[in-house]
Amino acid sequence: MKIEIDETKARSGAHAATDGAERIRQALKTNGNANIILATGASQFDMLAALVAADGIDWRRVTVFHLDEYAGMPVTHPASFRKYLIERFVEKLPVPPAAFHAINAEGDLAAECARLGKIIRKHPIDVAFIGIGENGHVAFNDPPADFTTDEPYLVVALDEPCRRQQLGEGWFPALADVPTHAISMSVRQIMLSAAIVCTVPDERKAKAVRGAVKGPVTPMLPASILQTHDFATLYLDRAAASQLGEEA
Repeated sequence: MKIEIDETKARSGAHAATDGAERIRQALKTNGNANIILATGASQFDMLAALVAADGIDWRRVTVFHLDEYAGMPVTHPASFRKYLIERFVEKLPVPPAAFHAINAEGDLAAECARLGKIIRKHPIDVAFIGIGENGHVAFNDPPADFTTDEPYLVVALDEPCRRQQLGEGWFPALADVPTHAISMSVRQIMLSAAIVCTVPDERKAKAVRGAVKGPVTPMLPASILQTHDFATLYLDRAAASQLGEEA
């Protein structure tokens, strides 16, 4: 795992997008196509804005997956991650991607996990753009995360710190409105990605970042698993890196 620190979240997001865009270009050059995973949430605003503006990517040959979606969440809801990516990524591209495999968690959750799992197993991921939650989660794999399942997607319960983060970011009017369950990409599926670009801004993430970088690899801090990936890079602003010490 590598760590890159910028003074501002805007510069950090742009730096992450530059890295990821180059990895997409290389996959297109080598394989003729590319497969990527995208995260959502406030932490990804700057990265996604820079990524859609990147030059030299034929998005018509890029297949897109995303990490998670709330159970029962209609695509019309302001907090829908499908809506987020359609508006902030798919509709911003100069041409449509090869495919956008959205998670539809409005119906049979187990069936949707199986459907998406079948698709992603046929699309080895070249680069995963992810974040880290205030509780150290990756995707919606809250602690204690399942590090062992081989299933690409699973139904998860959201813990209270995770739900409070969603409330704090302004996606919901009250804690009672934040769903208690979601479909999430599994930890092992994320770790199968050839490269991981992890964008984490803001001081509220600093404790989780410290645990992910300096702590033991443990399901109690799911992002710590990134220490074991040879091509994972954390892109931090100075605030998110504030608990890493002088060596950062």
